Amino acid sequence: MARRNYRHNSRGQTGARTAKAGELIRRVIASELELIEDERLELVSLTGVEVDRDLHKAVVYFTTFDCDDDPKIGEAFEEYRGTLRHAVSQQTSLRRAPELEFRPDVTLRSAERIERLLMQEAHRPAGPEFEDDDGGEAAE
Repeated sequence: MARRNYRHNSRGQTGARTAKAGELIRRVIASELELIEDERLELVSLTGVEVDRDLHKAVVYFTTFDCDDDPKIGEAFEEYRGTLRHAVSQQTSLRRAPELEFRPDVTLRSAERIERLLMQEAHRPAGPEFEDDDGGEAAE
């Protein structure tokens, strides 16, 4: 029987196996969130799951419209951590359900912030291109 060799990425993860497990865990948790009636989790989107190589720990990334709600959402995920882990255990063929850790995904917010800064810079009035040490324009 041929054995596949997957290269490890910089975090020590094997690409295919952990990516497949992460996507499976994300789908299970997303479907369970639809069943939970908690206002704090209504507008939450799961953006990804990173699973370590031995499948003992999974970091679930989430995003919301309002970053001020992150602490409340974090508390809600802490309350439902056991329920969600049990669902992963029941709905997957993993030998052991990984420990779940929930973190806000700051990637989208960082991209939005950079976009705003670029837009501000694009609308800024043009100033003198070259100035000498006295603050006046330099001779060409």
